[in-house]
Amino acid sequence: MPKRRDAFTLVELLVVIAIIGILVGLLLPAVQAAREAARRMQCSNNLKQIALACHNYQSAFKKFPPSAIVDLSVTDTGNNGSWGVHGRILPYLEQGNVYENIDLSVAWDYQTAIDGLKIATYACPSDPGTDQVRGFDDGRPSLYPTTYGFNFGRWFVFNPADRKAGDGMFYPNSFLSFRDCLDGTTQTLLVGEVKAWTPYQRNGGPSSTTLPINKAEAEVIVASGAQFKDTGHTEWPDGRVHHTGFTVTLPPNSKVEYTNSGILYEETDFNSWQEGKNGIAGNPTYAMITSRSYHIGLVNVAKLDGSVSSITESIDIDVWHALGTRDGHEIIEGAW
Repeated sequence: MPKRRDAFTLVELLVVIAIIGILVGLLLPAVQAAREAARRMQCSNNLKQIALACHNYQSAFKKFPPSAIVDLSVTDTGNNGSWGVHGRILPYLEQGNVYENIDLSVAWDYQTAIDGLKIATYACPSDPGTDQVRGFDDGRPSLYPTTYGFNFGRWFVFNPADRKAGDGMFYPNSFLSFRDCLDGTTQTLLVGEVKAWTPYQRNGGPSSTTLPINKAEAEVIVASGAQFKDTGHTEWPDGRVHHTGFTVTLPPNSKVEYTNSGILYEETDFNSWQEGKNGIAGNPTYAMITSRSYHIGLVNVAKLDGSVSSITESIDIDVWHALGTRDGHEIIEGAW
């Protein structure tokens, strides 16, 4: 007699497949959460390295680097020019070879040493835009974005006419030091997260120079801009605030809507005037460049003392403003 061969019935097979599907469905979110936790940890480490690089720069030069060096002896300039903080701290991020092949006294626009160069420390692994290269059709080098911006304060950034500057740790021709941070290094922001390829309006407005306090006021200000761009934070060597910095005008991850050519953009920034454009004849710069990230509900920041923290998007706006100023003499109490 032939042996009877055991086998799964169709029903049993379907049950096994269903159980496997349920297990995969249960495990996948846990795997994704673990991966995001690892990416967030790498992001925090990047901020730590950038903060230490700024400290080493300060130790070497006794000053923090300026956001840009603006030539106030001229009245007519192009849009691009001065290197920002990211380029000036390269030697302290183990990028000495790159630093030796660039010239900070010359605009970055035509320096081939940075063409197609991606510096991993400047890119949060959670931001998908960091792998999208910014190309140009005018001979400028191709660039990868940055997702870390330096603290330009609350709202006002710089006025070339009287050299008045904002209340953050960075602005054109600044060269601040620790002694300029009267609020204390533990309560002042140094660098924080921003999103690559952030859309923004520039070179127009603002409709009011009063600090906006809500989404509606922010959207009116954005609409007052004259030029729309969807390339914020894509030029890491550039010293202008919409590429190299952020302001604490609005809470982290704030939504500011603006429609351009029929397309609705939900997270839009604003820079009233590109710092350095037209030299001393340029307009004052007011900037609303919001700190944002792809981490759910928070952004990572590094403070002036070098410590790294996670700031929730529900932070009290007065506390957020206080963290953005270097000499506001605010008293910050409680957990934030």
